[in-house]
Amino acid sequence: MNDYETKLTNGLKIRLKEIHTAPLVSHWIWYRVGSRDEVPGKTGVSHWVEHMQFKGTEKFPGNVLDKLISRDGGYWNAFTNLDWTAYYQVMPADKIDIAYQLEADRMINSRFDLQEVEAERTVIISEREGNENEPLFRLTSEVQKAAFNEHAYNHDIIGEMDDLKSMGRDDLYKHYRQYYVPNNALVAIAGDFKIEDVIGRLEQLYGGIPKGSEIMHTDRVEPSQGSEKRITVTGPGGTVYLQVAYRAPKGADRDFFALSVLDSLLSGPSNLNMFGGGGITNRTSRLYRALVEKEYAVGINANLQATIDPFLYSIIAVIHPNHSPEEALQQIDNQIEELQNQLVKESEIARAVKQARAIFAYGSESITNQAFWSGYADMFASYDWFLNYIEKLEAVSPQMLQEIAQRYLIPQNRVVGTYITTEG
Repeated sequence: MNDYETKLTNGLKIRLKEIHTAPLVSHWIWYRVGSRDEVPGKTGVSHWVEHMQFKGTEKFPGNVLDKLISRDGGYWNAFTNLDWTAYYQVMPADKIDIAYQLEADRMINSRFDLQEVEAERTVIISEREGNENEPLFRLTSEVQKAAFNEHAYNHDIIGEMDDLKSMGRDDLYKHYRQYYVPNNALVAIAGDFKIEDVIGRLEQLYGGIPKGSEIMHTDRVEPSQGSEKRITVTGPGGTVYLQVAYRAPKGADRDFFALSVLDSLLSGPSNLNMFGGGGITNRTSRLYRALVEKEYAVGINANLQATIDPFLYSIIAVIHPNHSPEEALQQIDNQIEELQNQLVKESEIARAVKQARAIFAYGSESITNQAFWSGYADMFASYDWFLNYIEKLEAVSPQMLQEIAQRYLIPQNRVVGTYITTEG
């Protein structure tokens, strides 16, 4: 397996990984722009621009894009996140050049046809309306807004409804031209190819694209919360939910690794890779035993995202019909207080790290996962973050875990949200 990294004169970063286990290539392009870069009145613009990238260019009209990929047995998709937007294709190795051509062309030549913009407005508004029918979307959305007053993490990636109705074609195109430039992008490719061949081809395709203006990313610092916040969301459905969201360290912070181990102990091992892998149960976790086995909750999970700026560590419980959210919260608090007051045994940490190592390995073994990690870690830290991930977890001590629990998992650092059903 050979790794290679370079940067073109226009600022485009390229990372290549030769993997000759199968005749496949996974090709990604990452742009350092997401909902974090949006301002009031333009929320959701990054996600909308992502949609417009599938509407085509003069060279690759939208109605032929799917055919070009699927006729050769490939597949493709895209994602918009808090900090980044990414596009990828997985193709047979001898057919991958179409993906190289496509991404280079739509970096600069996407059309943003007015009729297509209006058609996509309807699609995205419908998507937003559908989300609003989901209790967990509504709850997590309100919790996120309560957790952030200043920082752009306070709004949903899909955007606020008023902004989706008011933004126009010029807003989208300006956003596209500002952020979709070589010096704000990273191409990550893994698979069955020769590095020297791919580098030459990428230089041909991207080398003539001019460098964009210096990107000034939004930099709004969120002040300390100071006191616990509580919110209640009501709506249809037969299920009651509890979300406990603590302010968490950014992905590049050394505390992030200790909190990752703490999360594994509390809620079970999680996978930062969106493509999954591992399938390790959380039934040995402290919260599962305290809440699910004792029927305070029907289900329990937690989420810790690696982000550029401090975000949230959220615990979500599906409340058992025979108990209240307050009773479930008390059980969560009991488990956290135990971590704050008693050192965790080395053997328990070792088991948590072993589980994390296994799920990390499962989530890194495929060609697509290797290409994913080649770009993803760079969006909030650096590729070294990925290379040193397990080593950093293994360095976590009982004292570090206790300190992290005492510093982050405290009431004045959290938002407690409850979704109460209006039915029954």
